[in-house]
Amino acid sequence: MRLDTLSPNVGSKHRIKRLGCGESSGHGKTSGKGHKGQKARAGGTVRHGFEGGQMPIYRRLPKKGFNNAAFCYNWASLNVSTLEEVFEDGDEINEVTLREANLVKGRWDGVKILGFGEITKKFTVNVDRISASAKAKIEAAGGTVTTPAAK
Repeated sequence: MRLDTLSPNVGSKHRIKRLGCGESSGHGKTSGKGHKGQKARAGGTVRHGFEGGQMPIYRRLPKKGFNNAAFCYNWASLNVSTLEEVFEDGDEINEVTLREANLVKGRWDGVKILGFGEITKKFTVNVDRISASAKAKIEAAGGTVTTPAAK
């Protein structure tokens, strides 16, 4: 095998469409764009679904079905390693103290504590949700965990 004998696989290379190279090329004169109209002009494109000003099909059809997205809960999640960095030993942690510490910002349905990281300080945690691993780590460090009735 020599480098000058190598060639690409059959069918892997395509000839480029050379536009505007005379009538006999098959792509001369209007270069495959037809006669006049918006799509024949320079920069002339229409957005996906546009029907020339007519009410498009996706707006004409009735909206059917049901989506549970309106009824889902959005939780602000924090790891125990974050609590270890920010709070002191013996502190009480709830949504109010988390917002004062700027750990929870914006609109949320509640706060969930996750178990990533290690914890050595004793906390009193009162949040909406807590993972099993986070609860085990807090209680192993001597803290207490309380959660209200499930949302």
